[in-house]
Amino acid sequence: MNNENQEIDLLPLLRQLETELHRPAARGDRHRLDALLHEDFLEFGRSGGIYTKADTLDELPNEAATGTIWAQDFSLRTLGPGVAMLNYRSACQQPDNRLDRHTLRTSIWTLTAKGWQMSFHQGTPTESFAEKPV
Repeated sequence: MNNENQEIDLLPLLRQLETELHRPAARGDRHRLDALLHEDFLEFGRSGGIYTKADTLDELPNEAATGTIWAQDFSLRTLGPGVAMLNYRSACQQPDNRLDRHTLRTSIWTLTAKGWQMSFHQGTPTESFAEKPV
């Protein structure tokens, strides 16, 4: 199987894992977060903050929900054996369906003995984008 086919096959799985982290059920579940985040996890947040796995496990389950996370335009690039980079756009969808806090996102996923785990994430503020059907 060539690299292009591997990326196509892996994209639905990593998109599913990534968007699971957007939902309150996973965000509020310390054990699920522990399973999805690599031991060396590091995040450069949209806010400019830097977060480790320990920070995320301590803070995310207690974070107040600020709307639903909308995500679109997923793409994947294989970086090496068992390492892939997922890129996409996200926004916070308010109860009136308005999107705000538009962000470009990149996650690096690593295949470990526990399965695919996110080892790095970065969110960068961006201009507004039009919502596309999923």
